[in-house]
Amino acid sequence: MFARLRRLIDRFFNRARTINNEPLNKVSLIVIILIDIFILVNVFTGLGDISRWHLSPSESYPCYAEWQAYRTQPKNDKEYEMLRRSLPDEFGAELPFQQTYAQAGQGHLGKVSEVCLSYAVAKDKLNTPANQQLLKTVNQKQSSIAKLEQSNQTIRSEYDSTLLEKIANQPREQSINSVGAEKAKQTLEQNQRQIGTLKNEVGALKKELLEKPESAAFIAVLNENERFNTVEKGYQHASFWYPSIQFAFQAFFLLPLIVAALAVHAFALRRGYGLVALISWHLLVIFFIPLIFKLFEFLQVGVIFQFLVNVLTALFSGLLFLVSYLYILLIPLIGFALIKFFQRIVFNAKRQAAGRVQRSRCLRCAKTIRHHDSYCPHCGYDQYMECQNCHAPTYKHLPHCRECGQPQDLGQF
Repeated sequence: MFARLRRLIDRFFNRARTINNEPLNKVSLIVIILIDIFILVNVFTGLGDISRWHLSPSESYPCYAEWQAYRTQPKNDKEYEMLRRSLPDEFGAELPFQQTYAQAGQGHLGKVSEVCLSYAVAKDKLNTPANQQLLKTVNQKQSSIAKLEQSNQTIRSEYDSTLLEKIANQPREQSINSVGAEKAKQTLEQNQRQIGTLKNEVGALKKELLEKPESAAFIAVLNENERFNTVEKGYQHASFWYPSIQFAFQAFFLLPLIVAALAVHAFALRRGYGLVALISWHLLVIFFIPLIFKLFEFLQVGVIFQFLVNVLTALFSGLLFLVSYLYILLIPLIGFALIKFFQRIVFNAKRQAAGRVQRSRCLRCAKTIRHHDSYCPHCGYDQYMECQNCHAPTYKHLPHCRECGQPQDLGQF
């Protein structure tokens, strides 16, 4: 088996660096490699573009993340925080949310949730000059509060050393602190009174913003459990199927390229077009590389494996390390099945030999030879072995002698 695998690998690299069994020179090999890199980059770019053709879950349900954040946020001041995040920095500086959400569906497959579009309408109604001014005033006052609190912190850090200086009767002009003890206490009290006033003003402004009709309507939308459950179910359903949809589109992008490269390669081999066969072989390999990558990526997040992960999560709760056992078990099994498939069907030596003998081709390199040639003039491979019964020459890899018809032991080949 290892000898056969080695021959397959040798044949693979032989096809990748020879033209009509003649090795490429170094310059031509570099050119081929540069072409491979360029094509591979463009293939991955095309895969990235086509994978975004269908709307992602976050694009189909753009309101889900905000809605979920609101519901999981602690109750303290969460309504105001939601209003603050929903208002743009400046009035008219950005597109309306409804238009932004709807634009995501243009030129893509899938559609934006109608619930999210109605949510965007309620969100757009918040964006008025009066509300913007309220928010701006609140931000300014909160900035002033933060500065006063920072000033108080600095004064308190110096206050203890100022008291010690006073107890020690140290002259004020020799003090390392900017404010004396009496002045520090007075400044702290003044700042605290100012902070209290500003906080009251901020509270009043927040209350005014929350009591606006458009704000009350928006908060009411956020608290509609039935609509949120619809969005949540739709988002989870879209998240479940999105990896499979992406893989299907990526396969749809790659399969025509693979079929075309394979057809050109087979045609070039039949006609003896060495350079075309070389380039088409490289293209075939280049197109298979991303397909294999995307296949393994799909197996990590695909529908079937995601279902198994969900089952394991439900059964074993926090024991998610069992998912690793699942991959460790299944990936080798899949690899074993693929190897068996290629060994017995795609690269089966008996089937290949039977077809090549019928078409008068070399058993190893598949080039056309004369019927009576013992050795291939292209690669030098011996076409015959000695029959174990009558000792006459018979074809290698075929199960019966062409002279006496007796079965042959093909284990050594």
